[in-house]
Amino acid sequence: MKSPFDVSIKDGVAELVFNHPPVNAFDSATWFAIAAKIDALGKHDDVRVIIIAAEGKGFCAGVDIKELAADPGKIVDVNRGNFDTFRAIHRNPKPVIVALHGFVLGGGIGISGAADIIVASECANFGIPEVDRGAMGGGAHLQRMFPVQKVRYMYFTGEFIDATEAYRLGAIERVVPRDELMSTARAIAAKIAEKSPGMIRLAKESLTGIEDGNLEEKYRWEQGFTFEAYTMPDSQEARDAFVEKRDASFDKD
Repeated sequence: MKSPFDVSIKDGVAELVFNHPPVNAFDSATWFAIAAKIDALGKHDDVRVIIIAAEGKGFCAGVDIKELAADPGKIVDVNRGNFDTFRAIHRNPKPVIVALHGFVLGGGIGISGAADIIVASECANFGIPEVDRGAMGGGAHLQRMFPVQKVRYMYFTGEFIDATEAYRLGAIERVVPRDELMSTARAIAAKIAEKSPGMIRLAKESLTGIEDGNLEEKYRWEQGFTFEAYTMPDSQEARDAFVEKRDASFDKD
């Protein structure tokens, strides 16, 4: 069975590339595997910078809703896999660059919000449709990218914003044509890889330490509400409707 992601290392730069059609949505086991690989790359002596990118129609659609629709109890594993992946990026001793294209949803938002530098193609779109999927989570990482009221608007409405708007709001370092995305990410990575590994390690640790609040604790708080949401009939209805490709029907009373 083909791996859902590929890894390569060259000139101090590691590239982890998602390749799991059709939309790079991962089950709980794959989220654990992604976290373990990112942790391992952070400890690898030949790696100075990590790039996370994707093949296919979009960067990442988040979790495999079909797994959760079949077994709601899997939410515990999914929560842990997401937590471990985002923590592995945010707390990694090496700088992490994400190269985004197409849709960036759910877990894709968590990966992006946990990263150090974001570059995006002109076709990138950011969304957090958790409410429409019967879940919570992702707000802490989205708020690391965008202002609080923009986060709430996106969260409550489920509406997307494009790369141009994300750049205007300060989340993205550069917006480039799709065919220049990887070369742009690699150029930034190469510039960082030339510097003292020890100085870069200290720089990342110090910058993470002065952030407002603890990102991992904030995300844990959110995950508690995801678990609570999964006890509600509306959550199951939202997941069933998504899998069955129909509009959800909720009791408005």
